[in-house]
Amino acid sequence: MLNRQKEGELWSHRLNSPALGIALATFAILALELALIRWISGQVRIFAYFNNLTLIGAFLGMGLGIAAGRRRPGLVHLTLPSLTAFVAVLSAAEPLGLMHLEFPDPSIHMWGAEGANHSLVVLLRNLGIFGLLFAGLVWIFVCAGAFVGELFPRIPVLRAYSYDLLGSLLGIIAFTSLTWLGLPPPLWFLVGAAPLLYLSRRWTDVASLILCVGLAALSAQGAVFSPYNRIDLLPEQGSIRLSVNRDFHQYMHDLSEQNLAHPAHDDGLRNRLHNYRAAYDLPFIINDKRQRALVVGAGTGNDVQAALRATYSKVVSVDIDPDIIRLGQRLHPEQPYDDDRTVPIINDARAFFEQYQGAPFDAVVFGLLDSHAMFTSLSSLRLDNYVYTEQGIRAAFKQVAPGGHLSLSFSVFAGEWMADRIRWTVARATGRDPAVICHEMHYGCTFIVPAAGTNLHLERVPARFQRLQLSAPLASVRTTSDDWPFLYIRPDVFPWGYLLVLLGVLGLALISTPLAFGRELIKGRFDPVLFFMGAGFLLIETRGVTSLSLLFGSTWMVNSAIFAGILIMVLLANLAVEHFGLQRITPWVVALGFALSLLYALEPSSLNDHSLLVRGTLGALITGLPIGCAGVIVSILLSRSSAPAAALGSNLLGSVLGGCLEYLSMVVGLRALVLLAVVIYLCALLAAQGRDTAAQSSSP
Repeated sequence: MLNRQKEGELWSHRLNSPALGIALATFAILALELALIRWISGQVRIFAYFNNLTLIGAFLGMGLGIAAGRRRPGLVHLTLPSLTAFVAVLSAAEPLGLMHLEFPDPSIHMWGAEGANHSLVVLLRNLGIFGLLFAGLVWIFVCAGAFVGELFPRIPVLRAYSYDLLGSLLGIIAFTSLTWLGLPPPLWFLVGAAPLLYLSRRWTDVASLILCVGLAALSAQGAVFSPYNRIDLLPEQGSIRLSVNRDFHQYMHDLSEQNLAHPAHDDGLRNRLHNYRAAYDLPFIINDKRQRALVVGAGTGNDVQAALRATYSKVVSVDIDPDIIRLGQRLHPEQPYDDDRTVPIINDARAFFEQYQGAPFDAVVFGLLDSHAMFTSLSSLRLDNYVYTEQGIRAAFKQVAPGGHLSLSFSVFAGEWMADRIRWTVARATGRDPAVICHEMHYGCTFIVPAAGTNLHLERVPARFQRLQLSAPLASVRTTSDDWPFLYIRPDVFPWGYLLVLLGVLGLALISTPLAFGRELIKGRFDPVLFFMGAGFLLIETRGVTSLSLLFGSTWMVNSAIFAGILIMVLLANLAVEHFGLQRITPWVVALGFALSLLYALEPSSLNDHSLLVRGTLGALITGLPIGCAGVIVSILLSRSSAPAAALGSNLLGSVLGGCLEYLSMVVGLRALVLLAVVIYLCALLAAQGRDTAAQSSSP
């Protein structure tokens, strides 16, 4: 007890305002969480596909740290040294062999990042490394969470919770601002960690932060950091290779007549360039109607240049990553974005299809649009998942003019199952079985569907390209939809790797929770009601984010606004409980059940037929209601708790369970997450009733 007091006197007792301390701590936690999610993805490529596991690790660490903060306030002094040690390891990811670590599970296609062809020993080794990195991440947030755990009980609980939420909101706003300004990782860590210096005030923390910022700068190595990706450029055989998150993504090719005939090219390079040009030209030469073309996934501009070569009068190019478009504008050898006929648009392809109101296009062309990044840190979706659903392709086909056609190019490197899935998804969306032409550029095939009355000239397809005949019947292929948009999940492969990782996460939580709460765990410090509330909340938050992103697009700015809106909703709920003295939970439980019914019944894409105002109002109302109701219930429960810091920690630990359960959507679909949340909230209700019964029976 004496040691605890001495540790506390070093920092927490000298703060004039515990409320300010809570806000600064949660600001730092949120900003560092977002910084690590983005930075780790660019250092170890596998984390680009598992941002949600990084988020789960942060929740786990925060929950444990808040629970342990009162008992171990000295943990706070380990935050910045631990962060620096973690950054030091990942800064050396390449020499340590971590950069291209493969995930031990072939059940989902990750462009070669899945360990499908390795021995069991290698896969277990990789799983162990993955687990150690995850544990290191958790430890950082255990130490950071101790700031909140020590300060939280020093002021009234609802006031403390308001400052907790306010600091988190400001952390999101600050990191969004850094992203908008295009600032690099060193500043991410500097802004995120600076408030901790004010709280801890040790020279070791100053030295750690300086070293951390320096290592982050060293790791950048001249890369460009877009809102979605780490982008590296490398000249390669007359082209410019562009990699994102340590994976190959695309080339900037010079496919002009002059370069194809360049005398310095050997026959192998010249033939390869001719093949690339024919593959890019394919969607644009098969139709004589050539007024307007739309290219989604336009990237640095190879497809755009192909449309210009085919004499289209106007080419609208859409890509979600602004920095990739800017690199194309600056560095592409043929400068397609400088042509007056080109109109570049920065947007999510699915959002553009749904929102566009202009004249239709003679050619709607999907470039080799694929994602090496996640849709959101809350979900196991990738950025492009909703582009390739039945509803997404149907929205694209609606933009095809009479006499026009739709062309979708995709790498089928994963195998014929991928070609089957895309073929039948396109067929269900358009009502027409597409022609499938494989050109071998990056293992690519082009799926072509004409509009009614269109006369396509498939005889213009080069003879060396193959017409793929797919025989798998529709009944044997699981196509993608807005409810099940998991394009990359392999059929008939059990996800043992996923299961082991998630079991490892839950095992770590089970082992560490008693250590964080101490022997008092059985005396009521751990709050099972708030634990289940946290699990249910993360599931409805995930469902809400995916629904709103379908309505407004999955751009980083939309997602940032949604996360900020969620925090504002919870903050307002907490202020309402404090101001009005709300104590009864029953009305809010009924309201939550009604709100979840609406959320389950909502088909997000059905709102896209309405105006932006109607879409925004209804979408925000339907997704915000359950979040607001759950927020009121959590605040009331916190106000009743005799150990509010431990109760808040229990709530965050519940989010870990919710994050793990979110992976079930890969099997049952996203809509079923709402039903799963209902079951979890019922568990919370039963736990509350059981606790009330026990309290009544123990009273005189």
